[in-house]
Amino acid sequence: MHWACLNFTDLIISLFRGTLDCEKPDSKESWSWAVLQGTIWKAHGESVAAATPYLPGSFDRPPRNPAEKLTSGYKAWEFLLYIVGLAPALLHGILPDAEWRHLCKGICVIRCFNQQKIPMDQLIKCHKLAIEYVTEFETLYFQGMPERIHFVRQSVHQMTHLGPEAIRIGPAALYSQWTIERTIGNLGQEIKSHSQPYANLAERALRRAQVNALKAMIPDLDPEEAKTVRCSIDLGHGYTLLHARDEYRHRLDGDAARTIRSFLVSQN
Repeated sequence: MHWACLNFTDLIISLFRGTLDCEKPDSKESWSWAVLQGTIWKAHGESVAAATPYLPGSFDRPPRNPAEKLTSGYKAWEFLLYIVGLAPALLHGILPDAEWRHLCKGICVIRCFNQQKIPMDQLIKCHKLAIEYVTEFETLYFQGMPERIHFVRQSVHQMTHLGPEAIRIGPAALYSQWTIERTIGNLGQEIKSHSQPYANLAERALRRAQVNALKAMIPDLDPEEAKTVRCSIDLGHGYTLLHARDEYRHRLDGDAARTIRSFLVSQN
């Protein structure tokens, strides 16, 4: 979570806004990628906020206008949706072409390793993109200048470890801080002993680990159940088309009420 949502995004935003330290004889005038400034930065922030109505409700908190709220408690999830979700489209035509293509490679890697299941062909492709991203980062931004050594943060190099680590212990999405925080919360909700809460928590965690181990060894113990909603259409590939619903309960009159009443009577 920290790498993709905070470390990586902080570096990207700092580069494009030109807010990184500039050591002499380097000059910010040579930073062709530092385009998010002045009216362009303001308009870009408005575009991010304007995308909110088009994001699914399941995406939780939409990113606020970064030009106004970036230093006002901007959440990790907002950074992720902003940079990984919206930035490739919103920065097209604003960033120089080489920097934009380079950004898209990095975001493709993050999207790939945020999956819970990664096909081997995707894993190989994204690991190759990660290596290209790191190599091109030094070419585009660092350019072999000692004055820019602080550009090359650990968040750049770490990208090359995602592929090998996915083969060793699984996709990063399964062992990231998101998952750990959720597990801590779930186990905390299961505590039933107020006199010995930590012993109870340890026992709950042990039982959870044992059950998960059994399910991993014998998948038939945990069959996947297709979750369908009434009046929905299964579109396949994990997508379901839901019917329209009113957000709030309200009284119906006239033709609408008679039509619904007639339908309900016919069902009996």
